[in-house]
Amino acid sequence: MIRRRTFTFRLYVADQTQNSVQAQANLTAFCREYLRDCHTIEVVDVLRQPQRALDDGIFMTPTLVVLAPAPIRRIVGTLSQPLTLLQTLKLETEAA
Repeated sequence: MIRRRTFTFRLYVADQTQNSVQAQANLTAFCREYLRDCHTIEVVDVLRQPQRALDDGIFMTPTLVVLAPAPIRRIVGTLSQPLTLLQTLKLETEAA
């Protein structure tokens, strides 16, 4: 488990569509395994808050925005590949 930094995530979803539900479940499982007690997740439903999604430049769902630690990064998709998340977050060497 990695505990050095606090990670802040914002996940943009489209209601309860299959891909959105899968992305949320995958992110939750990833955080439970690799980032226990050192992360926050905000979920934004673009169907309920369309202007926020447009203001934030979100045009596809699901989209994960990694707000912290810097730099801000975006990942589009269901987040079904933990290795991709580890690499994007630069954690692959710490998890090994």
